[in-house]
Amino acid sequence: MNQRASARRLLRGFTLIEALVALAIVAVTLAAGLKAAGALSNHAARLAQMTSAQWCAENQLTELRLSGQFPDIGETDFQCQQLGQNFTGHMLVRATPNPNFRRVDTQMRDEQGQGLLSITTIMGRN
Repeated sequence: MNQRASARRLLRGFTLIEALVALAIVAVTLAAGLKAAGALSNHAARLAQMTSAQWCAENQLTELRLSGQFPDIGETDFQCQQLGQNFTGHMLVRATPNPNFRRVDTQMRDEQGQGLLSITTIMGRN
């Protein structure tokens, strides 16, 4: 009978506590996976927004270069739309120690006025 009793103990299966521990491990793993997936989608949306804002700033700087004129010192605000998103830009042109060059700072903001990025370049006389 000792062999039968020990065989029955082996075939008994998991206890309730073992099943609950396994379930808790699975739940924690799933929660971590969901959090990671949510973070990835947030980062993808942020990357799309930053890329669109960068396109707007670079388009404005390219337009300034293509105008063929040496930029005047001062500030300019502009609007831009990329991929269905509206952005507000602010361009600041400043003098440099060399009078043949100007420093151009372009700052981009989203629809809520939140700063997204800034791009700085130096433009010379043609």
